Amino acid sequence: MPALGSRVAAIVARLSAVGLPTRVEEYDRYTSVEAEIPEALSADLWREALEAVAEADRFGLLATSLNGRTLWAVVRKAVPATGDVGGPSHQR
Repeated sequence: MPALGSRVAAIVARLSAVGLPTRVEEYDRYTSVEAEIPEALSADLWREALEAVAEADRFGLLATSLNGRTLWAVVRKAVPATGDVGGPSHQR
């Protein structure tokens, strides 16, 4: 698996190549990448953007009538132990 920094950099580079400006935020346990999605984005560019965020540990789309659409991706800084894979909300 590529190093954390290179995974984040690859996601940012691919989103930027599609023409989407990105924001990167560092947190204790993960790095977050966000990109605002314009109303008029072709199907090919959507596909490329989704392929970019698919390299992350988690990704999704936040869409609201107030703030538009934000594509987000999260890359964890540490690999979880086997018992922690589901996160704190899952029973072991």
